[in-house]
Amino acid sequence: MNLEFREMTPEDADEVAEIESRSFSMPWDRRAFFEECLNENTFYFVATIDQKIVGYIGSWIVQGEAQITNIAVDPDFRRRGIGELMLKEFESIVKNSLGVTAMTLEVRPSNLSAIHLYEKFGFRNVGRRPRYYVDNNEDAIIMWKTKI
Repeated sequence: MNLEFREMTPEDADEVAEIESRSFSMPWDRRAFFEECLNENTFYFVATIDQKIVGYIGSWIVQGEAQITNIAVDPDFRRRGIGELMLKEFESIVKNSLGVTAMTLEVRPSNLSAIHLYEKFGFRNVGRRPRYYVDNNEDAIIMWKTKI
């Protein structure tokens, strides 16, 4: 597997939105990803295999913190360690290039594989946002990694 990482560009919005729609019940659309790439307070990157986007991570960077907004691996490429490699690369970039010292995200309690991955990277459950997900009123677990 020849996995490579690069910063996401507006031209990637279609492919990223397709993975998003195959991964989540409340997906962001193409326009949202296009606009996020143009925002100076965000950092998005993609994972590619043979120039095909197979995963992505997006975040808002505010005062030394990375709020991870999106992370997904194409369903056809899951269970190969791509999510773990993406998160490792993301952490390295935001720490060393953007001065990030902490990261946070929200995750559905039912997404056990994601929770396991985040815990493996040192994220800790610090609370809940009740009825955060409007599609089914599921809570969101708030996770933080305060030392990266």
